[in-house]
Order: sequence, then structure tokens, then C-alpha cells
Amino acid sequence: MSTSSSLATARRPGPHRSRPADDSGRGYWPTVLAVASASMMLPFSVTGAAVALPNMAAHLGSSVGAAQWMLNAFNITFAALPLAAGSLADRLGRRRVLLTGIALVGALSLLVALAPSMAFADAARAVQGCGAAAVLASGAAVLAHSTSGRRRQLAFGVLGSSFGTGLAIGPLVAGALVEAAGWRSVFALVAVMSVPAWLCATRAPESRTPDRPALDLAGAVAFTAGLACLSFAFVRAGSAGWGAVSTLLPMFAAVALVALFAVVEQHRGDRAMFDVRLLRRPEFLAVVCQPFTVTLGFVILLVYLPAYLQGVAGRTALAGGLLLLPMTAPVLLLPLAAGRLAARTSVRAVLTCASALIAVGSLLLTTLHGNGSWLQLALPLLPFGAGVGLAFGVMDNAAVSTVPVENAGAAAGIFNTMRITGESVAVAGASALLTALTAARLDDSGLPTGAATRIAGQAVQGQVAEAHRPALTEGLTSAFHTLGLVLAALSALGAVLTHLALAPDRAVPKPGQVDGARPGGVPKSGAGRQIRPSGRFWRAPRK
Repeated sequence: MSTSSSLATARRPGPHRSRPADDSGRGYWPTVLAVASASMMLPFSVTGAAVALPNMAAHLGSSVGAAQWMLNAFNITFAALPLAAGSLADRLGRRRVLLTGIALVGALSLLVALAPSMAFADAARAVQGCGAAAVLASGAAVLAHSTSGRRRQLAFGVLGSSFGTGLAIGPLVAGALVEAAGWRSVFALVAVMSVPAWLCATRAPESRTPDRPALDLAGAVAFTAGLACLSFAFVRAGSAGWGAVSTLLPMFAAVALVALFAVVEQHRGDRAMFDVRLLRRPEFLAVVCQPFTVTLGFVILLVYLPAYLQGVAGRTALAGGLLLLPMTAPVLLLPLAAGRLAARTSVRAVLTCASALIAVGSLLLTTLHGNGSWLQLALPLLPFGAGVGLAFGVMDNAAVSTVPVENAGAAAGIFNTMRITGESVAVAGASALLTALTAARLDDSGLPTGAATRIAGQAVQGQVAEAHRPALTEGLTSAFHTLGLVLAALSALGAVLTHLALAPDRAVPKPGQVDGARPGGVPKSGAGRQIRPSGRFWRAPRK
């Protein structure tokens, strides 16, 4: 995707590049505020929906599977389409795609608020995820094209803080709204939030790269279908078991479709929306795979811990949101500080430390108890929040800066696809794991397997049957302990691999060496000024 010649091209403005907003100062803050406020809607659409789900499912009389698809339908399209949205943004206009995405998120959230049934809500959430993907991919590209230098670093710090704000206030605000005005108000709020975001976005500068290759429709279809099959397999595993034919068939189909996607992208070469050749470079792979080791456990807890606190612990939705503050508040406060810390030390040190903190929090999750105090719950949640807050401050800028600015939309699409795919798989997989482990405890109490699975699935979504409360409390708490051990192992492995992949001894490629990535890994800001894998700066020689 990037060669030494394209690096030289990136230094001089081409006919289709927009004038950076910070050259004149006009339009800078409306652009930053538009992307930040639009991005804030996205994590709130995930965490707010999770908090509202128990009341929503009970009010609409939903089955366990239909209620789970209210989360999965959004996550699938949200995860699968940033690549396509980034390519469209490069060709059609990054501001235009951003405006379209904001409108879709707001309008479809209003439809969910008015939903007469869970099936209607599931369909609306799938379309809403398409809009979220457009916002995610085009927002970072708009910032990359309209800012430079110190203002670009500040803009991406604000972007990280906006995601953190959405994550931090999501459970708390959603809990207060559910108690005060019902679950529909949670989705109505997202619709209201979209209006000022759209108005600010109209003042953002337009930019495009019209000579980008045509949309990779085959790759987009293969990837989306594969992710949908994987999510369907996880949902079936929660109700029918991991060995059931209805679970294994979509699982095999998912593997086949993802393999097909890799073949298609390899065959398309420079025309691919996901250049799989970039994954041959360990430092590039380390950056784009950070979401898998940094945010998986965080998102799982944001989605399922409120339901646990409402169902098993018997707390209100508002109280559950307040109890999550030790995890969500650091994500609001640390992203801006993380950028400065990376400049003083290295990207490698910040990302390694983030994964290590999450490993510690995961291990401490084994102390979780439904009737525990606020301090006992804060013990594992605080390291989670600190680790994710640090990572959020450097991940987006690092990923977008790995390619020339003309390809920022595609780079944002690749990175955010990895991020949201991991979160989507984590949400679906964690539900299946928690349900299976809890059902196993109910089986031991003498319940038939089918009934145990159904009751366990309802408990994971926050609906606890009083007749089985003691067994469900013990089973679901134990399931969270097991989940914590799994996440601790994954995060610890991620910390080690990140530390090794971004080691300083990974030398910059020799002049003329081309392997699909820019020399030195991740630039801090602007073409030509780059970061070695250790995080130290060098300036690329002029051709």
C-alpha cells in the first residue's frame, strides 16, 4: 500500500488534497468537534444499549436469542463495513460519508426508540451499525486530511477522549434514563446527539482521492458474511451447545468465508481494501492488533457487567452505572495524557503498559462477587480503565499515520475493522461462554439441559429467575471468574508480543526496500517525520 515513492508523493500537496485547517486556523475546531461528537455516539450506542437490554427484552417479550441479536446486529455491520466505508470516503468525499453516517446513526436510533418488537429493533440496529462504520472510518480520515503538526496530535487526542467520554458516561447516563423515562429514552438520546454533530460536520473541509480503486465488493461481502456466521454460531452455542450441528455449520462457514476474504484480498493486490501484505511486518501487525489485546475485556465488561449487577446483584440500572465508574472514568481522563507520555517515552512503552494493566485487572476479576462493596468492585476495574485509557490516546493516530495521508480513509478502515471485529466477536463469544458455564452449574442442580441453558441465557442478559437465584448467582459469578482468567492470559500475551514487535532493534528498511509498509512503522505527525518501532523520531531522507 505504501512505497518509498508514495512517501515522497505524500510530502507535496497533490491536486486532490485539502488545505490543512490549521494553516489558517479557520474551521479547525468545528471539524474536531464534529468528529469528536459523532464518535462519542458510537460507544454510547453499544454501552447504552447493553444497559437498556434487560428492561427492553422484558417489555417487548423477547426471547434470549432475539435479545442477543439486538447487540450482535449492530456489532456485525459496525465491524464489517469500516473498510468499505473508508474506501468510499476516499472516492466520494470524506465529509460527505461522515455526514451520511451521522444521519444514519441518529435516524435509526430514533426508529429503535419507537420499535414495536425486538425483531424490528434488531433490523434497525443492523442499519444503524452501517452508519456507525461510516462515522468511524471517515471521521479519522477527515482529521488526518484537515490538520497537521501539533494541531493534528491535539485533534487525535480529543478523538480518543471523545471515545472515552462515550464509554465513561454510557452506563451511567443510560442507567439514569432507564429509571427515569424507560429504555426508549436511551435510543432517543442518541438521535438528539446526532443533530449538533451533523451541523458541525457541515463546516468540515471536503477531501477525496478520486483515483482510488473501485469498491472491493467481493471482499466486503465475504468479510461481512463470515462475521455474521461467526456471531450466529456463538448465539447458537449459547442455546444449543458447542457441539450441536446448528453451531458447527455456521462456525465452519465463518472460517471458510474469512479464508475466502484473505484469498480475494491477496488476489486484488493494490486494489484491495485490506492489503493483507501489510500484515507481514511485525510492527504494523502490532499496531492494528492492539484492539484485540486492549479492548476485548473492557468491552465485555461494559456490555455484561451492568446486566450482572442488575440481575444477580439486584442493583438498579443507575447504581450499576455508578459502580462502573472506576473502569470508565480513566478512559475519559487518560487519552490526552497518553500522547504526551508516548512522546516522552515511546509508543512501545505505552501500549505494552496498557496490555499489562489490563492483564492485572483481568486477574483481579476473580475477586468479583455480587454482594461485594464498591471498593471490592473497583479493585479489578481500575486497572482495566487505566490500560484502555492509555491505549486510546495513541492507537488511532498511530494506525492512521502508517500510510500516506491520501490513504488515510483506507488505513482508518483497516484499523477500525480490527478494533470493532474484535469487540463484536468478544461480545458474542462472551455471551456464549458465560451462558455455557452458568448452565453447567444449573445442570448440577438437577435442571434439564434445555431449561438450564434458557435460564442461564436470561441471567446473562440481566433477567434472573427468583426460583433459581442462588444457583444463578453462584454459577454466573464463577463464570465471570473463569472469563477473567482467560482475559488475563490473552492480555499478558499481548503485552509480551507488543513489546517484542515494537523493539528498537527492528531496523528501518534499507533504501529501496519495499514490503508494503512505510519505513520505521508509525509516524507521529506529518509526512516524512516518523517513529521508529521504539517510538524515537527520525526524518526520512528526501528523494
